[in-house]
Amino acid sequence: MTVTIRPIAAADRARWQELFDAYTRFYEREPDAAVSDHAWARIMDPASPVHAIVAECSENGVIGIANYILHDNTWTLTPVCYLQDLFVDPKIRAQGVGQQLIDWLVAKMKSENWSRLYWNTKENNYRARGLYDKYTPHSGFLRYVVNNG
Repeated sequence: MTVTIRPIAAADRARWQELFDAYTRFYEREPDAAVSDHAWARIMDPASPVHAIVAECSENGVIGIANYILHDNTWTLTPVCYLQDLFVDPKIRAQGVGQQLIDWLVAKMKSENWSRLYWNTKENNYRARGLYDKYTPHSGFLRYVVNNG
């Protein structure tokens, strides 16, 4: 299977939505149309710091997504990239697609001179952690979240 990683396009909306909804359910949340519409609008807005790439193959079309955010940081001179959402169609997993999405972002980090690329995952997401551990050791930081309401 030959996979191409590319920036997302408006024509990818329906498939992005399917994969984004599946990602949302994976993290035990129900998809919310208003949230998805807002995320999509930000991804499509060239002035927004929210971006997305897709993994595509001729046999199956879009099979994976990665949504990421570029932002300033108080400890660096150049932006950092937060990989917020990474999801590969479960029928295609274990074929290197997630790695190709991350590799694309690593190459982009180097070519655009971002200071770093980082992401979070659940502690018990062992399958994903098997991939992530190939890039870097776990940071050792714990994440705390205060929700509004």
